[in-house]
Amino acid sequence: MSGTVGIAASGGRSNFVHGLAWMALAMASFIGMSVGSRELAATLSIRQVLFFRALVGLVVILALGRALFPEVRRAARFRLHLWRNLIHFTAQYFWTVGVVLLPLASVFALEFTMPIWVTLFAWLLLKERLSGPRLLATAGGFLGVMVIVRPGLGMVDPAAILVLIAAAGYGLSMILVKQLTRHASAGVIVVWMILIQLPLGLVAALTDWRPVALTDVPWMLLAGLCALSAHYAMAQALRRLDASVLIPIDFLRVPLAALVGYVLYAEAVDLWVFLGGGIILLSNFQAVMAERRRVAG
Repeated sequence: MSGTVGIAASGGRSNFVHGLAWMALAMASFIGMSVGSRELAATLSIRQVLFFRALVGLVVILALGRALFPEVRRAARFRLHLWRNLIHFTAQYFWTVGVVLLPLASVFALEFTMPIWVTLFAWLLLKERLSGPRLLATAGGFLGVMVIVRPGLGMVDPAAILVLIAAAGYGLSMILVKQLTRHASAGVIVVWMILIQLPLGLVAALTDWRPVALTDVPWMLLAGLCALSAHYAMAQALRRLDASVLIPIDFLRVPLAALVGYVLYAEAVDLWVFLGGGIILLSNFQAVMAERRRVAG
């Protein structure tokens, strides 16, 4: 009996440690993707940045994901894949604009509004119930955004609005992914993401093509590989840890991004960003904990 309990406890600790490791990789990957994208945007257009990120993803899929091709050829729910990726591609464009124009910490703090958008779209499209905690989380998220952008104290940076639109796009994309998981594996969803967004990126890039130098290649690899590893690592972390554990850990991206922005780009540390981001974090966290208690009860 005691031996069984020891094994279970050991397994739980192992899952926790592995989950933290995957989460650390996800956070590092998101920040690496933002740095690679910003460096590329110094010499290339943002449309080229999106194209080369997808191109690196295609190379990785051709090398590692060929076993998924039979399922891809069936093209189940292709229209839904198409809509999801049109929305996701647009959101990526706005997010990358934010990465280029805003301090990195501000981008990641504003991106934390995504769970609020997911809740809204789940209510509108999936007819999921809007609970009291979710409504409070939405109100808290709105307050946090107001603290970060501080309207009335000067002109609101248009790039901040674009990041909020990107967060809404990511939220809607997640709802569509939730629908796609009923018909396709996670790997196939990623493959379709690359196959659809690569030609989208190419067409967009050709409208604003700039000369590509050999010095751009390392940043392409950083942005493209980190884009794939970020989503893969996050999925692995979610397999091992509850969302209620991951949300506060994931918020560490904000101070880490502030540190990277300070070291690499001499960006000033804005305490309002941390205050507003903290409000958004706590709003989401209390909603997740309330949902967890409801399910447990």
